[in-house]
Amino acid sequence: MKARRVAKNTGFLYARMGITVFISLYVTRLVLAALGTEDFGIYNVVAGMIAMLVFLNSAMTSASLRFMSFAHGEENEEKQKKVFNVSVILHLIIGFIIVVFIELIGFFLFRNILQIPDSREYAAKMIFHFMVVSTFFSIISVPYDAVINARENMLFVAILGVFESILKLGIAFYITYTVHDKLIIYGMLMATLSLLFLAVKRVYSHRRYREVTINFQLYFDKPLFREMTSFAGWSFLGVSTSMVANYGQGIVLNSFFGPVVNASQGIANQISGQLGVFSTTMLKALKPVIAKSEGSGNRSLMLNASLMGSKVSYFLLLFVYVPVFLEMPFLFDLWLESVPVYAIVFCRLLLIRNLIEQLFIPLYSSIEAVGKIRKFHISSSILNTLPLVIAVVLFSLNLPPPTIYLVFIGYSILYAIIILYYAKVNCSLSISLFFKQVVLRCFIVTIGVYSIGIIPSVLMNNELIRVVFTLLFSFMAFLVLVWWLGLTKEENTVIKSLVRK
Repeated sequence: MKARRVAKNTGFLYARMGITVFISLYVTRLVLAALGTEDFGIYNVVAGMIAMLVFLNSAMTSASLRFMSFAHGEENEEKQKKVFNVSVILHLIIGFIIVVFIELIGFFLFRNILQIPDSREYAAKMIFHFMVVSTFFSIISVPYDAVINARENMLFVAILGVFESILKLGIAFYITYTVHDKLIIYGMLMATLSLLFLAVKRVYSHRRYREVTINFQLYFDKPLFREMTSFAGWSFLGVSTSMVANYGQGIVLNSFFGPVVNASQGIANQISGQLGVFSTTMLKALKPVIAKSEGSGNRSLMLNASLMGSKVSYFLLLFVYVPVFLEMPFLFDLWLESVPVYAIVFCRLLLIRNLIEQLFIPLYSSIEAVGKIRKFHISSSILNTLPLVIAVVLFSLNLPPPTIYLVFIGYSILYAIIILYYAKVNCSLSISLFFKQVVLRCFIVTIGVYSIGIIPSVLMNNELIRVVFTLLFSFMAFLVLVWWLGLTKEENTVIKSLVRK
């Protein structure tokens, strides 16, 4: 039953993705044309700056979802109400702290760092304030997001996502024709959108879910407040050091090789982000199931869901990665007028790193579900500081730019070992079973799909025909090998049942 629900919810989220990705691409084109290069650049500088400063919110989101899903698994409505009320208080506190912090940082940035033409400084500051307001609304909506996700109501999430994309398309059309300052109007409407969706989630949740009841005097639980704050704090440690490691790649590359190499890195990140949606969408539907299973005391089901999630999310990535990996030179030439020198090798190495990490992401959700995360995040935070240091040393020895991606592949392997260790200690995971059921099967399927997918590249010269046959060979090999070698008989039975239903 849980497998059916995960499959259904994943379907809703994929349907949303299929609609919104094309709308988003068109919206970007309209906004760029309406604002012009300079104003569009100003908006992205300000928006990107704020995105860097609100990473704390992702740690709190994880905490709220984990505790709410856990309480649902326990079927304890009283605890669900306490989790919701504590989450509301925490996010109000975080929201106000971040608003004050960002405003103070913004004052310093506008005076000393950001390079903005005098004629657009007022508009840039207005955009900044609108973005701060939008950020606050997004933060205080997290408790409602946690409830909706814990309830596994992905149909509502998908509908909201499509509705949001349509409204953004409407905003893009409006600023195309407005006679007022387009940049200011765009910032104001985007902030209004955050308020609108906070109101929609609030009204929907209060009317539909009994646990969404705000009464701080009755439902505030001091020990729970300390527990959630501690959980979020350790999550924050892991998130912040990981962010520094990943964003620091660009700084290190820029310091040694200049902005041309950064362009290659940007292209690799963009491709990786777009392709990664195929697996992260499924994991969004799976994460509440993992926490609920642990909350209900069903550790076996939780581990089975994690192992199945590791394998299926890996295969979803592999499905799109192999043809892209093989035909990347042709695809880049088709997409870009001028391909930066290291773009292809950066992208290929990043895809390899992503595949390695994808195997272990659901196990991290299992560690979170159990709740013993302090030692794990201390260990991972220490590890997060190493790749950049090693890369700097190696670049000082005149090694080429792709070296940093090889270093991060090594880092991902070490990070996987840490996850396996704590999954064994905290979740009673059988490492031998994980390697047998997940790692070995995924490795065999990967080698098989790649070996068959590369055949057209060896035999054919016509690029277009070769790409078509690469896609065909990869797709057929993927279906056959995943079915016969990647999945167990029990998993095949579940899939057959889902298809019939």
